Amino acid sequence: MTEQQLPFLDEHRVVVPADAETAWRAVNQVVERFSGALATGYAWAVGAADWRASGPRPLAEGSTVPGFRIAAAEPPRLLVLAGRHRFSEYRLTFRIEPQAEGKTRIRAESRARFPGILGTAYRMVVIGTGGHVLGMRRMLRTIARFANS
Repeated sequence: MTEQQLPFLDEHRVVVPADAETAWRAVNQVVERFSGALATGYAWAVGAADWRASGPRPLAEGSTVPGFRIAAAEPPRLLVLAGRHRFSEYRLTFRIEPQAEGKTRIRAESRARFPGILGTAYRMVVIGTGGHVLGMRRMLRTIARFANS
């Protein structure tokens, strides 16, 4: 399913005092960082199509991290992660946009669909509780910290 076919969930943004190349590396580091044993176990438990890290590094089209396959990688401006499991099909798109004065805006757009009764229940747990928003904010804070290092 293409990005446009998945319903829009939300978009989160952060501006970092770094150039686009540095922001790109920070996004990649954080995506890789969220690939530990906990993420692998969770991806396996929900039946994710891609439940472990594999493929080329640095991240490139076809690489995987737990729960996601890299659908597009266009350094230093675009990284698209796509995934699916028993309860959902989803995309997370990072857009890296140079700004004035050596700053860079990073936008993280989430899209997903949650089919069936189990998908609806999963959406209530992940989206309805605010867990997704907290996770996205945490991820962007971590990206900002890495970009500032």
